[in-house]
Amino acid sequence: MVCRLISGPEVSEEIYGELRTRIEKLKSEGFVPGLAVVLVGEDPASQVYVRMKGKKCEELGMHSETIVMPADITEEELLKKIDDLNKDASIHGFLVQLPLPKHIDEDKVIEAIDPMKDVDGFHPVNVGRMLIGKPGFLPATPAGVQQMLIRSGIETAGKHVVVVGRSNIVGKPMAALMIQRGLGADSTVSIVHSKTANLAEITKQADILIVAIGKPRFITGDMVKDGAVVIDVGTNRIDDPTHPKGSRLVGDVDFENVKDKTAAITPVPGGVGPMTICMLMANAVQAAENFKNLL
Repeated sequence: MVCRLISGPEVSEEIYGELRTRIEKLKSEGFVPGLAVVLVGEDPASQVYVRMKGKKCEELGMHSETIVMPADITEEELLKKIDDLNKDASIHGFLVQLPLPKHIDEDKVIEAIDPMKDVDGFHPVNVGRMLIGKPGFLPATPAGVQQMLIRSGIETAGKHVVVVGRSNIVGKPMAALMIQRGLGADSTVSIVHSKTANLAEITKQADILIVAIGKPRFITGDMVKDGAVVIDVGTNRIDDPTHPKGSRLVGDVDFENVKDKTAAITPVPGGVGPMTICMLMANAVQAAENFKNLL
């Protein structure tokens, strides 16, 4: 079987082209889309991710602010900063980078963000709107997966989508998106997870298998139906003495073992990863457009 690679960089560049047009239109009307990121502490992965967001804002011509706060900041101080950003007219969307230090209640922080500025799509108001199929901000990674399917011409209507994983960031919202009416959805959806009995029997039924379980190479060839589309959301760093860095990134799918059975598959790296920042930028532009339309 000839397997088609679905490229995250290619799909994201197509979307960035559309966003640049929307940003130029906003600027011509006197609005520069503004995105802020609050980083608490010095988690290395979070620092890299925040830098990438700032760089992409700059490339797109958006206003970007990064607010770095010490790891020992009080919850009250963080909530005050969120309140300031809620009121800041130059910031149309913002997010607080997760994870947070253990002494800070993540739920309280997420719920303090104005849903109109919640570009992560994590506020209960936006989660609820997503579930009932109303417009709102969608979580970036699931929205990115859906765009990859749409823009790669993969039919989803009437297809059996199996989502592996039930996190609030990927698994649950992914299932919620695929079950809606409309383009890139209209699917029959199953969710499997660590407590699912006969998990492989269910993944083998998938026309479209979306994997976000956080275990390197968890999905093997015998767990995938011939001709399935496989979307690998996982990013895991494993030891590899043959690699110059001594380690490398792999997905939640055993790519070499699975790819020849599939009609299409996303690689890791080069698959879903670039879509997360892309869809965050799309949410930020949408937030600015929403703000302009309220005036």
